[in-house]
Amino acid sequence: MAPADSESLLGDVAARYRCAGWWTGQGLADRFESHVAESPDDPALVSGRDSLSRADLWNAAGYAARQLRAVVGDGRRVVVVHLPNTTSWMVMFLAVLRAGHVPATPPVTTEAGHLRHIFELVKPALAISVSRHRRASPAEAVREAAARTGGVAVGLADGTALDVLDTGSGPEGTDRVPEATAHLMFTSSTTGPPKAVSHGEDSLATLNRQFAQRFDLSARTPVFMPSPLGHSVGAIHGARLSMFLGAPLILQDRWDATTALELVSRHRAAFTAAATPFLLDLANAQWRGAEPKLASLRSFLCGGAQVPPALIRRCRSEFPNTFVTPLWGMTEGGLTTCVDSSTYHQVETTVGIGLPGLELRVLDAEMRLKASGAGELAMRGPGVFNGYFGQPELYAEHLVGDGFFRTGDLARIEADRYVSITGRVKDLIIRGAVNISPVATENIIAAHPDVAGVAVIGWPDERLGERICAVVQATAPLDLDQIVAFCAEHGLSRRYWPERLELVDRFPRTAAGKIRKPELRRDLLSRVPGAGSRTPANPVRDRRGIDR
Repeated sequence: MAPADSESLLGDVAARYRCAGWWTGQGLADRFESHVAESPDDPALVSGRDSLSRADLWNAAGYAARQLRAVVGDGRRVVVVHLPNTTSWMVMFLAVLRAGHVPATPPVTTEAGHLRHIFELVKPALAISVSRHRRASPAEAVREAAARTGGVAVGLADGTALDVLDTGSGPEGTDRVPEATAHLMFTSSTTGPPKAVSHGEDSLATLNRQFAQRFDLSARTPVFMPSPLGHSVGAIHGARLSMFLGAPLILQDRWDATTALELVSRHRAAFTAAATPFLLDLANAQWRGAEPKLASLRSFLCGGAQVPPALIRRCRSEFPNTFVTPLWGMTEGGLTTCVDSSTYHQVETTVGIGLPGLELRVLDAEMRLKASGAGELAMRGPGVFNGYFGQPELYAEHLVGDGFFRTGDLARIEADRYVSITGRVKDLIIRGAVNISPVATENIIAAHPDVAGVAVIGWPDERLGERICAVVQATAPLDLDQIVAFCAEHGLSRRYWPERLELVDRFPRTAAGKIRKPELRRDLLSRVPGAGSRTPANPVRDRRGIDR
């Protein structure tokens, strides 16, 4: 089942987007073809030892598109591109577009159960994977998902050509995709199985066009992308943005901060978008270059997880040439950032202002949409998706008012349109019937010099329901008293002080860098006998510091 047509959902709003110039109807492949015609020998892609010009990428994709049509036929059908950050991803993605089909792009690290769920949702005609990626065999996971779904052809793209392993049942076994869907992406699934997010060519082109205007991007501003191309950040702000601009795309598959610094310097990359762990690693990395770190990089958009203010402040000295701004957005669209005129305080404490045409509202306690104040954030705009593919009823449940989408994020919108994210509806800690957001506590603890990562969760308690538990990845020994003292010294209100401390070596994360809190909580509770009551090794303290 496909999402409802975007025209019926937006009505007159769609006409307004066209009149404003956000929606032009031009497809990404057609736009990139115009760049190829203009300057075929200009660089398009650098990936490891591969370096492709615009014409190289276009021609390789054209050959793969002919192979693809031989398997899938004509018409609009879903083709899964399940590949790492390599030349193959870009070639096969463009090949799907040139063949007239619809790319579905899950991260290559998607776990087997989620991959099966994705296949059931989108019912692909073909899935393209890779035989080996690091220690995993993505192709085996794809073949298993294809076998369970039935009728799905499977191919390998270890280079720029498609090698078909299984032919499936042919084009007749799959449904045609409505025109409203041009690209299927998948949510990061911190709380459940991924959802298939349907975007049209216009909504994605809007995001690219508006980012180009806001950050002064062009064919002469190379894009660096270490984020997975199979995640919305990599797909929208890497693959699609570079093709939209005609700019070189510099890919990194295996993350290493020192290598990233060298790639940015060597290729004079000017723009990137990546998650908070990437930014922290770059700040910590040693650099012996003649220029400052990231000297050519004009803009670093940091999203996926909350960006601690202390990290933003540190980056001003670590990357003096680079404007680091929080990026708020979803696979479903939206997007806010700070801008050149934003104050230091706004960059540190907000996620900026929305892109032009993005209408942001908050839902108050009476479920009324408000232009300012606090509540659940809702959005509508030319860069917002048009439905959950295969789950139209789920999409309908998220709509309020005249087509506003409920994001699940808690936020405050100020009179100047700056947005502060205060938490997630599902992340709230309910302590003694009081809702507590973990964001303020996480931001303070993240500033501790011995803390490499932090998540604040609710810990079961018989008396109060939940207590505040800080889960910390530390670089030196830490105990609860030290963490509480640090919170007090930095002015955190007592009601947000952690009452329990758990130390971990690593966090379970999504491809976007978000910590999977439900998984983290389950793992921690499974290790602690009698979880929810006091344990001798880690006593729970009340706000007066008295053992309970």
